[in-house]
Amino acid sequence: MSPQPSSESTEKPAEKPFPAPCHSLSVLAPLRWLRLGWADMLRAPRLSLTYGFVLMLISASIGVLTWRYGSLALYLGLATGFVFVGPILAVGLYSISRQLEAGLEPVMGYCIQQGWRHVRGLMVLGLVLLVVLLVWARAAAVVHIFFPVEANPSWQELLPFLGIGSAIGAVFAAIVFTASAFSLPMIMDRQVDSITAVVSSFNAVLSNKGAMLVWVSLIGLTVLLGFASAFLAFIVLLPLIGHATWHAYRETIDASAWNKNAPGEAS
Repeated sequence: MSPQPSSESTEKPAEKPFPAPCHSLSVLAPLRWLRLGWADMLRAPRLSLTYGFVLMLISASIGVLTWRYGSLALYLGLATGFVFVGPILAVGLYSISRQLEAGLEPVMGYCIQQGWRHVRGLMVLGLVLLVVLLVWARAAAVVHIFFPVEANPSWQELLPFLGIGSAIGAVFAAIVFTASAFSLPMIMDRQVDSITAVVSSFNAVLSNKGAMLVWVSLIGLTVLLGFASAFLAFIVLLPLIGHATWHAYRETIDASAWNKNAPGEAS
């Protein structure tokens, strides 16, 4: 009589949920994420502010070049476009919070190493965001036809241009925010593909519209304060939002079905 196969040899690996489950959030949950993000900044102030300073220089350089060689339409596009590139720039901040959560002393070298080891997933998302940004830039150029022809237009004459441009920009920004709100931290944290991470992010945002509306409003306020301060406020505000985003992901997405990425482990 041939031996019966053991249950271990016939047992199939458990199928992972698609998308990843998400928790229900209170409307004021983003305020808690900011408090946790601020706590991370206090625990790693030098690294966080160094990262913020670098991001401020990048933002200021792009802003100055756009303002000098572009137009009002491009400058408004820059403000909206910041929503597209912000999540990619914040990857190092997610790594700092992840190291703190693991009880490690955050180091810049590990942030760079971790980002490099997840470069495939990050590049896929970065490419998607770049394509959307280019489409938005093209849309911004088309919207420019609504700009008044007068040399010094009044605010009343600018209203159609500002209204249409803001509405189109809001649509693109909403799409990118929904796709990237939790996907990048999830890729860094778990052995998950980009499609699953993006769909999980969409599901979590659409399942918690109230909290997400508050969260995106806080991010928008951060961008406005940064521009109003000639980018200087970004030194503190960008690390704060980056650290808070990590805690938003940890509180919202249940990624326990995927293996955790250990330090130095490629996804």
